[in-house]
Amino acid sequence: MANTNQKSTSGVSVKAVEKPALPKKKNVPEGLWTKCLSCNHVVYTKALRENLSVCPKCGYHFVIGAQERLEQMIDAGSFKELDSKLTTRDPLNFKGVKSYLEKVKQDQKKTGLEEAAVIGEGLCEGIKIAFGVTDSRFIMGSMGSVVGEKITRLIEYAIEEKLPLVIVSGSGGGARMYEGALSLMQMAKTSAALSRLLKTKLPYVSVLTHPTMGGVMASFASLGDFIVAEPKALIGFAGPRVIEQTIRQKLPPDFQTSEFLLEHGLIDLVVPRKELKQTVVNLISYCTKN
Repeated sequence: MANTNQKSTSGVSVKAVEKPALPKKKNVPEGLWTKCLSCNHVVYTKALRENLSVCPKCGYHFVIGAQERLEQMIDAGSFKELDSKLTTRDPLNFKGVKSYLEKVKQDQKKTGLEEAAVIGEGLCEGIKIAFGVTDSRFIMGSMGSVVGEKITRLIEYAIEEKLPLVIVSGSGGGARMYEGALSLMQMAKTSAALSRLLKTKLPYVSVLTHPTMGGVMASFASLGDFIVAEPKALIGFAGPRVIEQTIRQKLPPDFQTSEFLLEHGLIDLVVPRKELKQTVVNLISYCTKN
């Protein structure tokens, strides 16, 4: 220890006592805890995943990605992905702060996906289904030419293989502006494919999650034989702020939520995530019963 003797003004030697060094704070690993966006309850992230990413305190349903959705809806080890290598081009040579392809590459790296839609076949409680999911983390799950093509191919695959169809929509971005009219055309293309599916009498269960908006909601997401939604999901075409600015009226506080749309007849069921897989199985079983 360093010499700590000091002389006071009176000439008497005084010994100064050094304070012990405080222990360094341990860094908490990032992502260990998650705060609920609804009630601010802090929950251990691993426990949250085990609870299907639903807040154990208030029941808030967190937005989840395509991989987590597959784990929850499809029996382990049974999923066979289709058209996994389809990727978009840049038909308009779109320029902005970032080019369109830069945005695509950024989200490919962030999500591990090639595009905002994942399609394939798998087992749902032992029932073989054609299954698709859109991921809002990838350019807000918006529908460009590749997303529309993959959804259309999935519908055609369901027709060819005579499989029930389940699509989980999580698309807050609507039609993808970077592709202009090519993006808007996907609404008609997916809807036309579903009209062909309708003639086969194979069931189509459309699952709406937070958020499902714009061109996705205005096409394949709203055309299910059964339309099922998770609680409190934002569902609609234009967002509430745009609507308020257009009609210059205050909207109800629960406007465009699953519960509001159930009450007004747009959707058939509001189902908590823990019950979603079994509900889908029940609906398919009811339709395919001999």
